[in-house]
Amino acid sequence: MSNTEYTTKKQQKNQQPKFNKARFKNRFVSFLTNPMHVISMVAIIFLIYTIIIPLIQMISSTVTWSHDDVRAYSEAVPGKFTLHHWFYMIAGEISKNVFYQPILNSVNIAIWVSVLSAILGGTLAWLVTRSDIPFKKTIAFMAIIPYMLPSWMKSMAWLVIFKNDRIGGSKGLIQAIFGISPPDWLSYGFLPIVIVLVGHYFTFFYLLIAVALSSINSGLEETADILGAKRITILRRITFPLVLPAILSAFILTFSKSMGTFGPAAFLGLPIKYYTIATMLYSSIRGRMTSQAYILSIVLILIAAITIYINQRAIGKRKGYTTVGGKDARKSLTPLGRWRIPIFSGVMFFMFIAGIFPLLMLFLQSFMLKEGVYTLNNFTTHFWVGASNPNIASGEVGVLMSDNIRMALKNSLIVALGGAALSAFLGITLGYIVAKGRKSITTRVIEQLTFTPYLIPGIAFAAIYLSIFAKPGFLIPALYGTLTIIILITVVKELPFATRSGTSSMMQISGELEEAAKIQGASFFKRFTRIMLPLTRKGVISAFLLGFISGMKELDLIILLVTPKTGTLTTLTFQYAESGFQQFSNAITVLIITIIIVTYFIATKWGKADLTKGIGG
Repeated sequence: MSNTEYTTKKQQKNQQPKFNKARFKNRFVSFLTNPMHVISMVAIIFLIYTIIIPLIQMISSTVTWSHDDVRAYSEAVPGKFTLHHWFYMIAGEISKNVFYQPILNSVNIAIWVSVLSAILGGTLAWLVTRSDIPFKKTIAFMAIIPYMLPSWMKSMAWLVIFKNDRIGGSKGLIQAIFGISPPDWLSYGFLPIVIVLVGHYFTFFYLLIAVALSSINSGLEETADILGAKRITILRRITFPLVLPAILSAFILTFSKSMGTFGPAAFLGLPIKYYTIATMLYSSIRGRMTSQAYILSIVLILIAAITIYINQRAIGKRKGYTTVGGKDARKSLTPLGRWRIPIFSGVMFFMFIAGIFPLLMLFLQSFMLKEGVYTLNNFTTHFWVGASNPNIASGEVGVLMSDNIRMALKNSLIVALGGAALSAFLGITLGYIVAKGRKSITTRVIEQLTFTPYLIPGIAFAAIYLSIFAKPGFLIPALYGTLTIIILITVVKELPFATRSGTSSMMQISGELEEAAKIQGASFFKRFTRIMLPLTRKGVISAFLLGFISGMKELDLIILLVTPKTGTLTTLTFQYAESGFQQFSNAITVLIITIIIVTYFIATKWGKADLTKGIGG
C-alpha cells in the first residue's frame, strides 16, 4: 500500500463517527417497538425460566454430591463436584441392568411404536380424507377415542384380558372363560407395551396427516394423473412431500412420548422385570437416587435431540408449499371399488379394539365386586353410588357420593381448562413467530426451546419443578401445594404440541394476506386478531381440546406435585389402583372419559372445531 493510499484511508476513517448515539437510540427504539421482537424476547425469557433453568439444575445434580449421598458414601460432601454418579451409571458393575438394557428397551419400543403408528395413522388419514370410504365422521370420531383414554389404563384393560395366574395372581378374561393360560410374552413385556402404545399414539399421525391432506388441492394429483403418472408415483412425488412435515412432526412426538412413557411400561413390564428408562428412572427417584435418575433423563434428552436434528434437517431442505390461499382447496376422492366394504369393516374392527373395547372392559370391571369372577351375582353398583360398608373396600363410599372425588373433580377441571387455554394461546402466538421468521436466530431459539419439554420425562420434569418451586425464588413465591404449579408444568409440557399445531396452521396461510393488510396501514395487533386468528380459529380450538384432554388424563407429570388438597381425578385413580381398589379406579376413569367426551361435543358445537378432521380441522 502506497503512502498516499494509506493517508487517504486514514482520513476517511477519521471522518467516520466512532459512535452515533442518535442512530443507536433509533435502532434501539425501533427494536423495542417491533411487536415481533418484543414477543420473541418475552417468549425467550419465559422459556428460559421454565425450561432451561430446570435443565441446568438437573445437569448440575448429576455432577455434585447430594445430602442423600452422605449416607452411602463416606467421601461425599454435599455441593462438591464429583463424577461418581456418571461412572456408577456408565462403567459400574450393574451398568448393564440399570443403564444400557433400559435404554435399549426404550429405543426398541419407541422405534416400533413410531413406525407402526405412522403406518396405521397415515393410512387412516388417507382413507378418511382422500377416499370414498363410507361413514367418515363415525370413523374419524372413533379414531380420537384412543387418545382420550389414558395409555396406562389401556394397559390395565390389557391385563384384565390377557394376564395369567402365574404372574398376575388372578386369572384374566381369556383364562377364566377358555381355561387357557396366555404365555408370559403375551401378558407382559415388549409385545403388549408396543401394542398398547400403538393403539394410543397412532392418533398423533392421524390428526397431523389428516389436516395436511385435507388442505392439499387435489388438482395437483389430478394433473399428474392426466399426464400419465402412476398412482405410486403421485403418492411418492406429490402427496408424500406435501405431508412430510406433518409425518416428521408426528414421528418426533410419538418417538419422544414412547421413549418417556411410564404407565404402560410399569404395568406391563415391571412384573417380569422388563425395565425401560422411565421405569428405571421412577425406581431411582423412589429410591432417593435422584442423580442417577437425572442421568437417565439426560440420556433420554440426547437421544430425542438427535431425532429433532434429523427432523430439522429434513424440514429445512423442504421447499415452501402454500396450501391455503384465497381459493378453496378442491378435493377429488379416490374410489376404493370392490374393496370399499372390506376396508371399512377392517377399519371399524380396529377402531373398536383400540378405543371402544378397553372402555367397555373398564366400565364392566367397575361393577364387579370381585375381580375375575364373571357371574351375575358378582355385579354391584356399590363402587358408583354405594354408602359406606366396612365389608367392602375398607368402607369407601361410591365415587358419585364421595367428597374427595368432588374436590378432585374441581381440581382436574381447573388444571385442564386453565392449562389448555394458556397452552393454546401460547402455541398460536409462538407458532406465528416461528412461521413468519424461520430464518432468524430468535425464531430458531424459540423453536428449539418450545420442543425441549417433550424430551424430558414427565416424572423427571415434576421432580425438578418440585425442587425449584418448593421455596420462594426470583420474584416468584413458593408454589408447591398450589394448583398454580400444576397448571404451569402442564402448560410448559404441552407447549411442543401446541406450538407445532400453531406453526402448522400459520405456515398454511399465505403471506400475501397479511402483507396486503400491512400496506393498508393495519397494525400488528389488528393483523393478528383480524386475519391470522380467524383463519387459525379452528386450529386454536383444536389445540385447546387436545390440551384439555391431556390435562384431564395427566398422571406422570403431576404425581409428585399434588398434595391432599390439590389432588386430581387421575392421581386419585392411581392411589386407588395402588391400594388394590381397582373398581374405584375404573369407575373414576370412566368418569374422566365421560367429561372429556362431553367437553368435546360442547366445543365442537360452539367452537365449530372438529378434531376428527385433524388439528386445525
